[in-house]
Amino acid sequence: MFKLACGLFSTPRHFGLCMSVLDLVCVFVSRRRRLYSSLNKCVVLGIETSCDDTGCAVVDNEGNILGEALNSQQQVHLRLGGIIPPIARDLHQQHIERVVGEALSASGLQPGDLDAVAVTVKPGLPLSLRVGLEYSKQLARAAAKPLIPIHHMEAHALTIRMTRQVQFPFLVLLISGGHCLLAVARAVDSFLLLGESLDDAPGEAFDKTARRLKLRNLPEFESLSGGAALQAAAARGDPTAFPFPFMLDRYRDCNFSMAGLKNKVLRHILRQESLHGVEADGLIPGVYDLCASFQWAVARHLCQRLQRAVEYVALRELLPPERRILVVSGGVACNSYITERLAVVCAEYGYTLAVPPPHLCTDNGVMIAWNGVERWVVRAGVTTDLDSVDFQSRCMLGEDGRADVEHAQIKCKWIKDGRLLGWE
Repeated sequence: MFKLACGLFSTPRHFGLCMSVLDLVCVFVSRRRRLYSSLNKCVVLGIETSCDDTGCAVVDNEGNILGEALNSQQQVHLRLGGIIPPIARDLHQQHIERVVGEALSASGLQPGDLDAVAVTVKPGLPLSLRVGLEYSKQLARAAAKPLIPIHHMEAHALTIRMTRQVQFPFLVLLISGGHCLLAVARAVDSFLLLGESLDDAPGEAFDKTARRLKLRNLPEFESLSGGAALQAAAARGDPTAFPFPFMLDRYRDCNFSMAGLKNKVLRHILRQESLHGVEADGLIPGVYDLCASFQWAVARHLCQRLQRAVEYVALRELLPPERRILVVSGGVACNSYITERLAVVCAEYGYTLAVPPPHLCTDNGVMIAWNGVERWVVRAGVTTDLDSVDFQSRCMLGEDGRADVEHAQIKCKWIKDGRLLGWE
């Protein structure tokens, strides 16, 4: 275009006119580029109230966190000895408007600037889910924006795609206070469930064990969650000091069970209290060793179920051989001891281990907003019929493939304990 213009306007006066025309063309192209960019960029606000944290974030499709706010109820529930749903609901209602306002304010955006509002609708505590959903509907209606219902565990599974270029499909292990799941993530809205907890989740097992061991009576642990306190205490103990059984060792599937381990740790506690005459607020002398042994028992169980899942994935050719990735997410993914054990399994089978940053593993508004972005891009579940959206306290993750895992009858040669422990 520059040569054409110079050919038409050969005199200095005409050349000046040529440059003016070029300037106009450049301005036009620049505006077209900005318009194209704005048309291809989306911004979603996400709200999370599935349990005891009120979270909100504004995220764009490039993975930028434009604004974020969180109100944690941890200290309240620590004092109460556990999460009490009506109290969790009341605290959500008390703080949700402020949390959403802070996230929007930090982003510099108004509700009208958003493309959509995303909210956790399943699974979770019914009283807590209701607060987030009702507020999200009010916000979406007021701003005339569509709503994107979010599955809490799917959001955990896809958070890694904010920080790393993880392509579908990939294997994902979700470990938290309420869930323990193994699945193949095939697409934004497509998951194949390989195994789930038959009873208790690892985070819940850690919290209850820490409470029964009375770790909060030690000043250094009094402000920590049960799982964080148990991990810190375990770092000072011997993981082989107390014996624990192999859970579900006769079942050739990928399901999990923490109930037996919880029962065994309780028997160890009762025996030690009786043996040493421990009463009231006292701690057993071997508390650090017991924490370490229990943590190791949970980690070993997770590794064994993962090992079978990896072999099943290979048998059914569910992942491309050149791109084997295990994503580990959820609150318990913050436990570095457990992820280090899982890394040994990954190394054995040629997998790459991918774990989101700790602040994105726990419940937060960012993961909900990001899942909303992912769904907005492929138009999965986006709706303007707000009255059609409801919450579910319980639901499955994706398509149930557990029966085929069991049918495959895969017998694993377990990785030696010494290698998992890092002693070999």
